[in-house]
Amino acid sequence: MTTMNWLKEVEKRQDELIFCAQEFLRIRSVLDPETAREGAPFGEGIRQALDYVLDHCRQAGMTVKDVGGFAGHAEFGQGEELIGVLSHVDVVPEGDGWTSPPYAAEIVDGKLIARGAIDDKGPTIAAIFAAKLVKESGLPLSKRVRLIFGTDEESNWQCVKTYFQSEEMPTMGFTPDADFPLIYAEKGLTDLTVRQTRESYERLGIPAADGAGAKLLSLDSGLRMNMVPDKAEARLAPLGMEADEIVRKYRAHLAETGLAGTADLADGQVLLRMEGVSVHGMDPGKGINAGTELIHFLASLPLDARAQQFVRFTESYLYRQHYGEAIGIAHHDEEMGPLTLNTGVIAYDAEGEALYRLNIRYPHSLPYEKWSRILQERLAEAGFALEVVEHLPPHRVDPQHPLVTTLQRVYTEQTGQEAGIIAIGGATYGRSLDVGVAFGPLFPGRPDSAHQRDEYILVEDLIKATAIYAQAIYELAK
Repeated sequence: MTTMNWLKEVEKRQDELIFCAQEFLRIRSVLDPETAREGAPFGEGIRQALDYVLDHCRQAGMTVKDVGGFAGHAEFGQGEELIGVLSHVDVVPEGDGWTSPPYAAEIVDGKLIARGAIDDKGPTIAAIFAAKLVKESGLPLSKRVRLIFGTDEESNWQCVKTYFQSEEMPTMGFTPDADFPLIYAEKGLTDLTVRQTRESYERLGIPAADGAGAKLLSLDSGLRMNMVPDKAEARLAPLGMEADEIVRKYRAHLAETGLAGTADLADGQVLLRMEGVSVHGMDPGKGINAGTELIHFLASLPLDARAQQFVRFTESYLYRQHYGEAIGIAHHDEEMGPLTLNTGVIAYDAEGEALYRLNIRYPHSLPYEKWSRILQERLAEAGFALEVVEHLPPHRVDPQHPLVTTLQRVYTEQTGQEAGIIAIGGATYGRSLDVGVAFGPLFPGRPDSAHQRDEYILVEDLIKATAIYAQAIYELAK
């Protein structure tokens, strides 16, 4: 039996590893439709990043292939079976407020700081170096190893969708784009647009409201389905009520609930603003939804008939309904946790549409057909039509599968820590593989700086992750 000290091997090459990670992180690989062209469907920066990794792998003696700029791969080894390591070269926009320039890739206090340092360019370089070590070790392999590089993981995953239309599906594999020890299960993820047109409302035949105190002209809240909205704004025209009275009531409501917001008068109309707390849509209960909180206040006013119907529907089914209880789709799974419902966007126009954009994440023990049928029935009763924008079914690898047990063992041997397994509500590239898991690079207890200003990976963690990936690739392919 060969025992290789993978960490020692990585440490011998750590200067080269860090140098390559810095070079790679200095490429601004953000989606850029302006410079998109054939061979660079997501723009020049992403094309440059894909070229960088493919060139690096080519120089290491791997066989490389570019799949139209949507993705690429580098392969070595031999055998029928294929081990896949799937990472991505694109990053989210850098945003403001960095203390170190986002593409300088400076090392400060042991942290390599750059957009993409942890998500996912640092880990991509770790995987390449790990594969190079395995290849150069001369240890016998019975399977092929393929590093697959995606290019629009941060937007629509068009990269892997296109790649797997023409390329071989690995027998099994992992993505170095999440947390250690190991993520083996991911909830189903559904983005829905729910809309009611003026015409579909009128077909319900709801009589006009007697003695309406105000007409709701418009309401807007939220930007994305997968975020809890932190701002909402409603515009009302006073009818039976005085504008001052609406303002007074709203300010009293804010004082009573401790919520933050403002009430103003403009051109005879009342403008109400609500502030919430934004969090990721996979755990909406941790935030404060500004849209549904504002609607909760509006439910206390005598509004016009259409607004009343819209407000009551929201109040009944979406206000503080993080698990879909009232609408009848709640479900808790021992392994994956509960179904979650996030009302990410709300828009209301008195003369046009009433609209919600929902993000629902559900465990594998609840069939999509079951909960989506119940939801559709409730919506249809209120004159709303449902459109599925995106649906990713749940993904789960059996905890006893050799992929899971091998990676657990590798993690324990490399760290001395017990390797528990995790189920999440998020989505990783692991689910684009038939048998795939997410494996690092974030170690337990480390803060996650992905998508934030001053994103970083600790240099010691980058080195440690590279050793883990090297042993993992060897153990899976030997």
